[in-house]
Amino acid sequence: MSIFLPVTLSSAAAAAILAVWLMIRVGQVRSREGVSVGDGGNEVVIRRMRAHANFVESAPFVVLLIAAIELAGKGGEWLPYVAGVYFIGRIAHGLGMDGTTFAQGRAIGTIITLLALAGLAIVAALIGMGRF
Repeated sequence: MSIFLPVTLSSAAAAAILAVWLMIRVGQVRSREGVSVGDGGNEVVIRRMRAHANFVESAPFVVLLIAAIELAGKGGEWLPYVAGVYFIGRIAHGLGMDGTTFAQGRAIGTIITLLALAGLAIVAALIGMGRF
């Protein structure tokens, strides 16, 4: 028997691609600023590193909750939209962390992340209690 979880698979792929993009951005600024290890006290490097770290702190929970909800058969048509909005929020956050032309992206991304993570957690808890 095979289980197909399209939203989970797509979300995991998107998370991996986004992680690579954020890693490349850290590498670019490290190279430009001449910082090979750590942050060198360089604010630009710190911002890029934190954008990557912030993503890594939330993405596993989001993908895991998506998988659990999908495995429970409760994802419906809304789940891919929540996943998509989460990833758009993380892109906005990554760009906003630069503190330049799209500085509001940091706040937008943070709010979207908190709402997506809390919403998915609430849905998962309700499913677990048999109320969704």
